[in-house]
Amino acid sequence: MKYLPSQILYFFQNKTTKRNLVLLAKFLGFLCSLVTVYSIMFHVLMVYEGRQFSWVTGFYWALTVMSTLGFGDITFHSDLGLVFTIFVLVTGVICMLIMLPFTFIQFFYEPWLEAQVKSRTPRELPEGTKGHVIITTLEPITQKLIEKLSRRNYEYVVIAADQQQGGELHDAGYKVVVGEPDDPETFKKLRIHDAAMVVATNDDLMNTNIAFTVREISKSVPIVTSADRDHSLDILNYPGNTHVFQFMKMLGFALAERTVGLGSATTIISNFDELYIAEISAKRTSLAGKAIIDVDLRQRTGTTIIGLWDKGRFDAPHPDARIVDSTLLLLAGTKEQLRNFEKLYVAVETGFDEDAPVLILGGGRVGLASAEVLEQHNIPYRIIEKRAAVASSDEKFIMGDAADFNILKEAGIDKARAVIVTTHNDAMNIYLSFYCRQLRPDVQLICRSTNERNVPKLHMAGADLVLSYASMGANAVINSLKTDEVSMFTEGLNIFSLPVPGKLVDKTLVESRIRPLTGCSVVAIKSDGDLLVGPDPTLPLRDGDELILIGTTEAEMKFAEVY
Repeated sequence: MKYLPSQILYFFQNKTTKRNLVLLAKFLGFLCSLVTVYSIMFHVLMVYEGRQFSWVTGFYWALTVMSTLGFGDITFHSDLGLVFTIFVLVTGVICMLIMLPFTFIQFFYEPWLEAQVKSRTPRELPEGTKGHVIITTLEPITQKLIEKLSRRNYEYVVIAADQQQGGELHDAGYKVVVGEPDDPETFKKLRIHDAAMVVATNDDLMNTNIAFTVREISKSVPIVTSADRDHSLDILNYPGNTHVFQFMKMLGFALAERTVGLGSATTIISNFDELYIAEISAKRTSLAGKAIIDVDLRQRTGTTIIGLWDKGRFDAPHPDARIVDSTLLLLAGTKEQLRNFEKLYVAVETGFDEDAPVLILGGGRVGLASAEVLEQHNIPYRIIEKRAAVASSDEKFIMGDAADFNILKEAGIDKARAVIVTTHNDAMNIYLSFYCRQLRPDVQLICRSTNERNVPKLHMAGADLVLSYASMGANAVINSLKTDEVSMFTEGLNIFSLPVPGKLVDKTLVESRIRPLTGCSVVAIKSDGDLLVGPDPTLPLRDGDELILIGTTEAEMKFAEVY
């Protein structure tokens, strides 16, 4: 009902609608004239047959015959009257049962539906709109980005190319404005000069067009674009894009960087000034089998265990929590403290030799990016790819189906140190993860996911770590927008920083009950430029302090809801 006034206003102000209504009125007038003529002829023929009826009866007879109701209570007795009845019936079928519905739909119903859609999907943002993010297309990255923007109370708008798409997006709950993303007028109506950022994740050609269009109007608004191909980077940077990301390549790099035996034992996944967040598999340390309370970690190295991740389940570091081989430890500390941890607790690599390869299942952009990282670290690898056009004659490529046991055997599944699953099909990734886990229960299994809903299934199938380019891309974009950093440890688990909410000022961590109420854990507190890692729970929180937290996506949403 709240859209009804705007729908009526648009409906009667539109020139096309006015013309349609005139045509509809003319047709209805013709129909009324026809009914009147038939009513007069009815009386003439009834007088011819020697009978008299009222004028109301004449209109009644004409309408019942034309509409094919034909009650049969009033009929002609003469042949002339019956022929006239047939003629009225035929014209009634044509005019009332065929022409009238189509005319009504074309000249009234369709314009009314269009008015409904246009009233919900405007072509302009209201005056005074500021600090909003303009998104040029909706796809997995921007869908995830919108979730994060909404949790951080950022306004956004999605550009829809036509009214139909706009209506569908509006019905799905998105804020939409209709316009062409390469039209300068569209961005003027979107208040581009007051926008916080433009995010273009179309194809490379359209992203270039959008960048030039925006720069034609505004020289200062930040522009974030995606690039599919390497040769597009220079072109996309030329129009003045603030950030150009190759999201698929970023995902491939991230997957490969988690490979066991790559570089240092600990993998740094984020940092806040001098504080670094790192991960390491418990099986690579001497901590497996011990409870956290029995590990004198902080006193001996300065590092702090901030979380335990085990196949899709995140646990806070309770003193009695036991570390097992499959656990990934999340550590916080300076670079020096992390080096001390490696010296004291990291065991000599076992379970594979230096020649043990990494298997990359899928030779697309993600798989090739993973191979690039492994190549840089001189780690042997094999890429399994079934498309002949992609698989080269290089000995590191094996052409065939990764679901074929003989192909996996040829690639070296028996002695592989890790398997990286990179196909763009989640169903295939689940299948391959489960298959490889059955063949090698001890192998490190790193997997790509497209849809977040499939992450638990991939962990159930045996994946040790799951990452998706949508979440990674959304984090990269939002880090370009906000000064506080957001880092994705793995799909569904984030490390983020926020100012101390007003509700928590002057309260201690114990009193705030952040962990029980939200599921988030406080990693550190930034206060007066100093970082307090693993802060004292009795320390009061001050206005202006910054909390660095870790938690699942659901926990992050709960934190925003509670505080």
